[in-house]
Amino acid sequence: MAKKELTKKVTTHTLLNMKKNGEKIAMLTAYDYSMAGILDDAGIDVILVGDSAANVIHGYETTLPITLSQMISHASGVIRAVNRAMVVVDLPFGSYQGNSIVALESAIRIMKEAEAHAIKLEGGKEIVESVERIISAGIPVMGHLGLTPQSIYKFGTYTVRATKAAEARQVVSDSKALEKAGCYAIVLEKIPSQLGKLVTKSVKIPTIGIGAGKHTDGQVLVTHDMLGITKDFSPRFLRRYANLYDSMKNATRKYIRDIKSKDFPNNKEAY
Repeated sequence: MAKKELTKKVTTHTLLNMKKNGEKIAMLTAYDYSMAGILDDAGIDVILVGDSAANVIHGYETTLPITLSQMISHASGVIRAVNRAMVVVDLPFGSYQGNSIVALESAIRIMKEAEAHAIKLEGGKEIVESVERIISAGIPVMGHLGLTPQSIYKFGTYTVRATKAAEARQVVSDSKALEKAGCYAIVLEKIPSQLGKLVTKSVKIPTIGIGAGKHTDGQVLVTHDMLGITKDFSPRFLRRYANLYDSMKNATRKYIRDIKSKDFPNNKEAY
């Protein structure tokens, strides 16, 4: 308990000051207590309980199937592990689109049941009403522009977004609209580096990139990708910092071998 009281929490104000001071924001995903504890202990600034849990935890092809109740369950475990990091939770597909009242109800459930610190929504001007309604209830909102995975069936591809002038202008316009609506930060996913730079300079709130180049105010990756737990996903923007897939597989093989050979447990490992 003393540790939690003495730890200085990362807040929306902290992130704004980091942007002002030119300090980069480090963000990763977590979906459970154990992983979140490791990330927080390492000093991560922001933990995203992403709807990417649909892919890496539940095995779905897209992020669309995961439910609000599942997101709350994941977020609850993460929150209990964290002392310092800000915990942001994705509103999943179907929990906010097209109805700002439903969006507010979804956000309130996440804040009350998971005790999260903030929520994240995908979209631009079309979600401004929802953003304003959620913020009016005192809930911080992070935006998400560029490649928006919940709209995969609309676009039909995960390729780089906003490579043409009209769409690039729309991203800039949407970023300003989200800032005006009250968002405290915006994720920019899979857009050209120069557009990431332009958006970052166009708004006073922090931008956090994933495949948006080095000029954004911070970076985010899916932790399972960054640690090499997943193997089949290898976009250009991903840097793997470990190869845990092979490490975990080899450890499991050794465990199986020790059991089959009757080496485990030995006398020292028995009561």
